[in-house]
Amino acid sequence: MNENTVRQWFARAENDLKAGKDEFATKEPATDTVCFHMQQCVEKYLKGYLVFHGKEIDKTHNLTSILVQCAAVDASFQELIDKKIDRLTPYATVLRYPDDFYMPDATETVALH
Repeated sequence: MNENTVRQWFARAENDLKAGKDEFATKEPATDTVCFHMQQCVEKYLKGYLVFHGKEIDKTHNLTSILVQCAAVDASFQELIDKKIDRLTPYATVLRYPDDFYMPDATETVALH
């Protein structure tokens, strides 16, 4: 395990969490941006967890795939799979491209929280 790499994953996850929370707290939040940062936050924390446990990480944004790897280390991660946290996965890429543009409303954004 490389402690510095783990710290970097977690620091970047915290930055995404802060960015998402700060944006959501504005009068008219850019909900697509909030969802993107929340997906990135979860992804980076999970990847940091895997690195901490000496596991190789795949270059994927698919949270279910990453969670399956985490559940192989600790079965309690299955709960996150069961809670359908993978609903965040599309926000990693879909919102970046105009052809696939979708703007979640504030209610949907809160529901994902």
